[in-house]
Amino acid sequence: MNIWPPFLGAGITVENIANDFRYAKVRLKHGLLNRNIVGVHFGGSLFAMTDPFFMMMVSQNIGKGYIVWDQAAKIEFLKPGKGAVDATFELTQTQINEIIVAAESGNKVLKDFVVDIKDRDEDVVARITKTLYIRKKIKRD
Repeated sequence: MNIWPPFLGAGITVENIANDFRYAKVRLKHGLLNRNIVGVHFGGSLFAMTDPFFMMMVSQNIGKGYIVWDQAAKIEFLKPGKGAVDATFELTQTQINEIIVAAESGNKVLKDFVVDIKDRDEDVVARITKTLYIRKKIKRD
């Protein structure tokens, strides 16, 4: 993923993705190409560093029998971001079980996931809420 153009161009580095896709850590460096007019992290770059992870993690953990899409997203800017910032994504077995149970009927499930982007002092720079659309695939005869 580190050579994926949206990440490469924005200074985003995937530091770690667990083999079971239940943990990921992503870093955004602060540079000339990803700062805004006042010199802090560009909001689009902060959002981009979080964009694919929850969808990828959930889909890898619940299997191919489900449709998983991003349905909505919200970003809250809490502190100007300067220097490198990190986002740590975690998916628990409890969350996976809840999704599977909720989707069993075939109805859509909308599930929120939250990740904080933190600076080197562990202060929260931005909080992203991603809403995933999840539905069990319909088997056709």
